[in-house]
Amino acid sequence: MSDTDLEILRRYTRQQAEDAFAELVRRHLGLVYSAALRQVRSPQLAEEVTQSAFVDLARNAPGLKPDTILTAWLYQVTRRTAIDVVRREASRQLREQVATELNAMNATPADWTHIEPLLDEAMHALDDTDRTAVLLRYFENKSLREVGETLGTSENAAQKRLGRAVERLREFFAKRGLTVGASGLVVVISANAVQAVPVGLAVAVSTAAALAGTTIAATATAIATKAVAMTTLQKTIVTATVAILAGAGIYEARQASRLRNENEKLIVEREQLARERDDTVKQLAVLAAKPTPRLSAPRMRVIAPPIANATEDSTSTNPIAQLLRGSPAPKLTVGQVVPYLNENRRSAASLLAAFRSTGDPALLDEAMQKFPDDPQVAFEAAFKKDATPEEQRQWLNALKQSAPHNALADYLSAAHFFKTGQPDQAVQELIAASGKSQFQDYTLERVQDDEEAYRAAGYSVAEAKTIPSMQLLLPQLAQMKELSQNLTELAKSYRQAGDESSAQAVLQMAANLGQRYSYVSPGEPEISQLVGIAIERIALKEIDPNSAYGAGGTVKDRLDQLAQQNTGLWQLAKQTEALMPKMTDQDWISYKDRWRNFGEEAAGRWLINKYGQK
Repeated sequence: MSDTDLEILRRYTRQQAEDAFAELVRRHLGLVYSAALRQVRSPQLAEEVTQSAFVDLARNAPGLKPDTILTAWLYQVTRRTAIDVVRREASRQLREQVATELNAMNATPADWTHIEPLLDEAMHALDDTDRTAVLLRYFENKSLREVGETLGTSENAAQKRLGRAVERLREFFAKRGLTVGASGLVVVISANAVQAVPVGLAVAVSTAAALAGTTIAATATAIATKAVAMTTLQKTIVTATVAILAGAGIYEARQASRLRNENEKLIVEREQLARERDDTVKQLAVLAAKPTPRLSAPRMRVIAPPIANATEDSTSTNPIAQLLRGSPAPKLTVGQVVPYLNENRRSAASLLAAFRSTGDPALLDEAMQKFPDDPQVAFEAAFKKDATPEEQRQWLNALKQSAPHNALADYLSAAHFFKTGQPDQAVQELIAASGKSQFQDYTLERVQDDEEAYRAAGYSVAEAKTIPSMQLLLPQLAQMKELSQNLTELAKSYRQAGDESSAQAVLQMAANLGQRYSYVSPGEPEISQLVGIAIERIALKEIDPNSAYGAGGTVKDRLDQLAQQNTGLWQLAKQTEALMPKMTDQDWISYKDRWRNFGEEAAGRWLINKYGQK
């Protein structure tokens, strides 16, 4: 078994063993350099930050506590050093431009280009233990057993901690307008967080750190002798390090001059970004200025929901459900979910997952009592089978309060007001929804939590990834379609009253609702996209086909586009369904991962490409 970091560090401090320090550099150089590069946005500055971090390690090695986790210590030192460099060397605008340049130089996945600039800020928002767990698992690719041993806990506990930490990262990105599933986030971070280190940097860092940490003259002489044999690049790096240690003023002046020149070159690009920003602001202003229907609303015919069998699975139109060929998806027993609940301390998410996986309403009741302010609890409670209209209203209000920026809460509230004969209140909710950019219906989160429950119950990875999406009920889709029909009826009532402008405003609201779903995010099921297309078509069919709509098109153009999109999705679904009997367990795992990272449509095309067109 190889020596631990602290054992190697003790050998370095006691014996001034350069090979020991070189081993530490080898182990952690990728982590430190990549963290520095993400923050300073310059390979040259990243090299300097990397050297500074290891110089700090050499200086502080004798004073490190016995329980220090070196990975976490180096990461924090790197972050602090990088922040100092960024503050000194560039303004916020310049950092953004350098990020743009680096993104153009490094052809990385689309998700990574958005995640990268925010990743270290998100990591800093985690507590120390969660941050350490993520660094070990996804930055340094340690096994769960190694993560658990380092943290002094079990492998299962480490897995749970990682799950919660990744969810906090996902929420951090979501609050900044970047929607990505937890599994997708893990894939992107693992693939990109630690990048290739420049050739020769390990030698330069080890040498510079040794120079800073050594107090014995003979050792310093030996290092100087080695420096003579270095390449020109290595000599430059060592010289830069010595300059940092000897006099920061000269270094800062040189860097300031260089950055001023870079800043001048980036002015044109900054102006282009500013123009794009201004265009976006103007578009939002146009949307905000759209007419709203007058109140009070005229009498209208309220669309009632169709009477359906209480046991009908609303996902029956989802092609994935056809895998079971009509057989019901397996439910867990209460006994099977008890270990899962205990491991998660009966959190809101775990109680809801246990409720969906078992069908036991007592678990939902417990979540409602313990976590009334959790938005997902309010969401599930609003659709509880035996809830009265008053109880539904109570939980819809709770959803609006706990998720004030989520337009879905306002749409669901509007649908309920229509059902209870209160169209004026419904219109007010729709106006509120139109002003919110966020739209989250928790489908991906619900599936992922249910996956965890099935995995804890002993199901295979392929089964756990597939069963939840096959059995998950999506009651919000029926609510949204019913809402669009009620809006169409309200528009007709306005027209009969001679108020065409209000009718047009209501129909535009309905079309906007459809667009929320028709432009589906990765991880959302294809059925959501199809429902969104249907909703938008319902609204547009009530508008003059020659009216302007969208960017330079007409209503008819958009209807044709939606019809084509709808046909394409159904054809893809049929082709995918025909190939599913051939899929292995590994195929199902890959299919589900691609679905959550890139969308069900992309997953279907991958399957077709693998097995051939049908």
